[in-house]
Amino acid sequence: MARLHLLRVFCDRNGAGGNPLAVFLDGGEVPAQARQEVAADLGLSETVFVDDARRGELRIFTPAVELPFAGHPTVGTAWLLAAERKALPSLRVPAGELRVRYEDGSAFVAARPEWKPEFEWERLDSPADVDALTGPPGGHDHLGVWAWIDDSAGTVRARVFPVRYGIAEDEATGSAALRLCSLLGRPLEIHQGRGSLIQVRPLERGWVEVGGASVLDEVRDY
Repeated sequence: MARLHLLRVFCDRNGAGGNPLAVFLDGGEVPAQARQEVAADLGLSETVFVDDARRGELRIFTPAVELPFAGHPTVGTAWLLAAERKALPSLRVPAGELRVRYEDGSAFVAARPEWKPEFEWERLDSPADVDALTGPPGGHDHLGVWAWIDDSAGTVRARVFPVRYGIAEDEATGSAALRLCSLLGRPLEIHQGRGSLIQVRPLERGWVEVGGASVLDEVRDY
């Protein structure tokens, strides 16, 4: 039996929305050979297994595959470690080391855009066009769509469809937000899914920071 934390990452300013995330802070309680099966059983877009909470070493699984890096799992785990164990200056995932920053109760991680899964982005004419979609345009299996809410303010409406990873539509996708920020070269406030809020900004030497608010919903045995 392992201890499981269930939280939502990239919540709005009222604590609503956010992408559900499962985190095992003591990842060693789940054998390596069982982790993919556990992630599939939980059925969330990602499940995190923290192998060393003091060093911030963790692994990330979708219901179908393991990822070397993902945005909302690292942001959520950074926030959860600060809340339940100790705030850390960095996290370590298979892709590399992430710098961590905390501000006003939210967590932010700095990553390389090239670490992300290879999301493509398609710009639509309006937020209403984004909202009207019933699935990815053209049957694409790994696509984000976006439109400006307010170009001058850097506010974006977006939806992401990472079908190839076993996820029909993601509520809030930090790694895709990294890609969009890198493409546009400016800070963005991304309103994704049914009510999630992602903050991204470009940093020096090609790094991009992504973050937002998280809420812990449940702690239980698995």
